[in-house]
Amino acid sequence: MKTPAKFLVAASLAASLTIPATAQQNGAPFTIAESGEGFYRLSQAVEKIGDNSATIIIAPGSYGDCAVQTKGNITYKSAVPGRAIFDGGVCEGKATLVLRGFGATIDGIIFQNQRVPDGNGAGIRLEKGNLSINNAMFRNAEQGLLTANDPSGRITIDRSTFQRLGRCDRGLSCAHSIYIGEYGFLRVTNSRFEKGNGGHYVKSRAPEFVATGNSFDDTQGRATNYMIDLPAGATGVISGNVFVQGKDKENYSAFIAVAAEGRKYTSAGLNIHSNKASLGRGVDRNTYFVADWSNETLRIANNSLGRGLTRYERR
Repeated sequence: MKTPAKFLVAASLAASLTIPATAQQNGAPFTIAESGEGFYRLSQAVEKIGDNSATIIIAPGSYGDCAVQTKGNITYKSAVPGRAIFDGGVCEGKATLVLRGFGATIDGIIFQNQRVPDGNGAGIRLEKGNLSINNAMFRNAEQGLLTANDPSGRITIDRSTFQRLGRCDRGLSCAHSIYIGEYGFLRVTNSRFEKGNGGHYVKSRAPEFVATGNSFDDTQGRATNYMIDLPAGATGVISGNVFVQGKDKENYSAFIAVAAEGRKYTSAGLNIHSNKASLGRGVDRNTYFVADWSNETLRIANNSLGRGLTRYERR
């Protein structure tokens, strides 16, 4: 499948950062860029920043570490994009990074293998504040990003990959590649979703939603559901994305679902245009591009739909 997503972590051409000499000398993997102080535990660097704004530079390596941010505005940045890997470490039984400070930025980091007893192990658990994710990869975990509710908060995701995430097993509620609670705004751009292990690729309860220039490749998915689920309704734009639905589906009835769990937010004017959607090779079924429970007027236009797809169904 040809994808419009511009991101591949391992092939990133971004220049490496220069780690301050103090950190290089003592071998500490986590360095506060502004001060040059090095730390051997990520939580120590986070605690040192406190209420301030700062950047933590993460040296190449694989870490079973985790941290909880309760204050401040912190950028977590890989010194070499795609070479800092957080592998399996979980704090508070939730995620590698548990974020409830003022804000956070993730840049060039890989998160993988997060699993917890309640089935919601995530690379990032966002509980409060703004979040920006750039050039990141989430893979082989129960969820990539899971959030609580913060109606004043904003989330942006760009040039990132979500791979082999989600689950619907053990009698537990499903997990998803991305599951956003009642945040004020979600924007996902130039990113890739693939090989889901269950649930939805993007599930968002944010009342404002933008998804542009992404690829959703479900051809190797297992027991997956919708590619985009807006269960409470939303306004915004879904444009310029490529969707391919695979064979192994728990629910193949639609690619995009609007207000399937009730109309909490208006969806009037939701603009779904200029996307390309198709069934994968060897998949023979009929389905809908958009399934809509909102009973409002959406704009669905100029989408290229393959065989077996019907543009719209009101439910």
